[in-house]
Amino acid sequence: MGAVDAQIETSRTLVLDDPRRARAFFEALVQDNVGIGRPEEVSMVLARQLRRPTKHRYQTRIFSTGTEVRIDFRYKHSRVKQYLKDGRALRIETVINNPDDLDVKRRLAHLPELIDKARQVNQRLLMIEKAGQSCAISTALYERIHQPYNREGQRTGALRFGDIRAQALAGALCHILPALTGFTNKTLRGLVAAHLGCDYSIRQTSYDLRRLRLHGLIQRMPHSNTYHLTGEGIRVAIFYTKLQNRLLRPLLDADKPPAPIEVRRALTTLSSAVNQYAHDARLAPAA
Repeated sequence: MGAVDAQIETSRTLVLDDPRRARAFFEALVQDNVGIGRPEEVSMVLARQLRRPTKHRYQTRIFSTGTEVRIDFRYKHSRVKQYLKDGRALRIETVINNPDDLDVKRRLAHLPELIDKARQVNQRLLMIEKAGQSCAISTALYERIHQPYNREGQRTGALRFGDIRAQALAGALCHILPALTGFTNKTLRGLVAAHLGCDYSIRQTSYDLRRLRLHGLIQRMPHSNTYHLTGEGIRVAIFYTKLQNRLLRPLLDADKPPAPIEVRRALTTLSSAVNQYAHDARLAPAA
């Protein structure tokens, strides 16, 4: 940490235990977070309410100098840089050139508050990246949310993967998953409607909030109408969204032009083999 004139820099360095895989890990991390400079992502990292229109640009830049790769994004007069140091340490540097960016006064007496907020930026960035990397969910959790909830006199529907509304909910929650301020019925309604591409009523939102809460994926903040995601909620939202966008959708689009003919033939062969296996399994005598 250093202080030069009006600039404050806080850093966080995590030394990896296996330098052989450090480069591959960091490049995968960069690939998964190239959009970190977008307004909704910046608001998560900085814990700020960003309103449009604004004169400040939001952008992420990926630098590659020799063998060094670096991800860099800016907010007003401040910036956050992340890179792999000496091939074995993940390093985050947050540089604040104007305390007003974090709602801190300029006097020296407020320096501890500014340093604390800058450290929180580093921590939130790691939290976002950790959620994106560890998106697998347990079989028990997957099966639980695929069943209707019926306990202690309370009942609600399941959240099945592939269901259009469940996928839209997961996608919406990915926009706001680490936001410290939480989200409301109105916040969620706008995001889900955008994913569905059609109207999504207040009544539907209330029902879905109840579904998410009873399944343990969100919690309601005391004495308010604001919710935040639980640890399980973060994992389910990212798992559903990544599985849909990075596996199923490309596969479904690959069985028709302009996908290469070799890919379409391979998928046809795979589909025939699966159907034949299912047919043989139905005809096989019980053990």
